[in-house]
Amino acid sequence: MLTKCFCFVFSKFGKTSPTSSVLSSGSNGKGMNVTKAPPAKENKKPLEFKLHSGDRAVKRAMFNYSVATNYYIMKLQKKQEERLQKLIEEEEIRMLRKEMVPKAQLMPFFDRPFLPQRSSRPLTMPKEPSFGNVNSTCWTCVFNNQHYLYHINHAHA
Repeated sequence: MLTKCFCFVFSKFGKTSPTSSVLSSGSNGKGMNVTKAPPAKENKKPLEFKLHSGDRAVKRAMFNYSVATNYYIMKLQKKQEERLQKLIEEEEIRMLRKEMVPKAQLMPFFDRPFLPQRSSRPLTMPKEPSFGNVNSTCWTCVFNNQHYLYHINHAHA
């Protein structure tokens, strides 16, 4: 019966070294374990694998093309906006220059001199201000008016 054994294998120099998975078929008559060598590995042929560098190169080229087209479109839009802005500014300058042209005033007519007409409204009659009479019921107005009168009366006395 085959069992997995973790035992020490004697090397030809007389030293012991642990082995992790050595198959043993038991022991021979003298009490020593017999180890069998693992079967020889057969030649394996490598698997074919596919590199993705070609796909990545195509995707990178498409990305670079899209970035370049977006940059070109943005450049054209910026140029168009600058052109429109320049036209607007030129039109504003043209309008300002048109407005800034000095225009002479019309000559007065000396054959018909200006004679002002008298107004038909009645003249304004002047009135004395009445600081003594307070017709308001607002206490702050009354207080302020009395305070004003107090200062006038005592300041000149």
